[in-house]
Amino acid sequence: MAFPFGAVLTLSLLFLVVFSFPNVHANGISSSWKHAAHNVIGSNHVVDVPKHHGRELRTGLWKKARATFYEGSVGTFGGACGYDDVVKDGYGLDTVALSTVLYKKGKKCGACYEIQCVDSPGCKKGTTSITVTATDLCPPNYALPRDNGGWCNPPGRHFDLAKPAYLKIADYKAGIVPITYRSVPCKRKGGIRFTITGNPYFNLVKVSNVGGAGDVVGVQVRGEDKLKWTQLKRNWGQRWETNAMLCEETLSFRVRTSDGRWSTSKSVAPKGWQFGQTFVGKNFGKK
Repeated sequence: MAFPFGAVLTLSLLFLVVFSFPNVHANGISSSWKHAAHNVIGSNHVVDVPKHHGRELRTGLWKKARATFYEGSVGTFGGACGYDDVVKDGYGLDTVALSTVLYKKGKKCGACYEIQCVDSPGCKKGTTSITVTATDLCPPNYALPRDNGGWCNPPGRHFDLAKPAYLKIADYKAGIVPITYRSVPCKRKGGIRFTITGNPYFNLVKVSNVGGAGDVVGVQVRGEDKLKWTQLKRNWGQRWETNAMLCEETLSFRVRTSDGRWSTSKSVAPKGWQFGQTFVGKNFGKK
């Protein structure tokens, strides 16, 4: 049976996209988990003309969870959310890999949480709290029980912090520490960033440096010539896909976050834009 060339091309591209992002948790990189097993105490084109509407995310209630840390780099701390470089993408190193329950299949990528280390001698004295951004997934380990190595197994609420963030609230040897956390609005520098990759028949848009709620739940794109407002589909994390013909169009983007607010960035990508370029619009919370 013969398959149409377009179908084969699409399947090949999807395979490359799905299996190309890094997962530092699966690569044996050292983390605080080994301590926890022994110590359970513890060039851009900038246009500044978008609009945003709706009520801003309110600070959430404090909830209980647990935290560990993992080691990595700016290029791996954002693996499961599609961020190539957490610093260049606007998040810094105060980032966290969420357990399955919190990660929500990538829907919480970009969300911000205030975290406090509590009720443990491993908590660092003098530090009240830190704010971190969800940029990765802490995958479950069903071979181990949830209270002894399988920290991120459902239904556990677990924060596997990037090591630099963890060391701000807890000692290196503390292992797993109890924490309280709450959702908070994200404060970003600069505008929302749209990075377009792919080819003329398959476009992948990375949306990053999003303020306000931070976690994007919908993306639309429109051209100034033939392309009408078109809904993009979440590929993984904060990578959004469409097979609409975007080339040779001046592009506008519309972004919706989990608090129901939306931002429209008009004509941020000029006609003649190239794959691999990043374009910047005005952020939530910016006047």
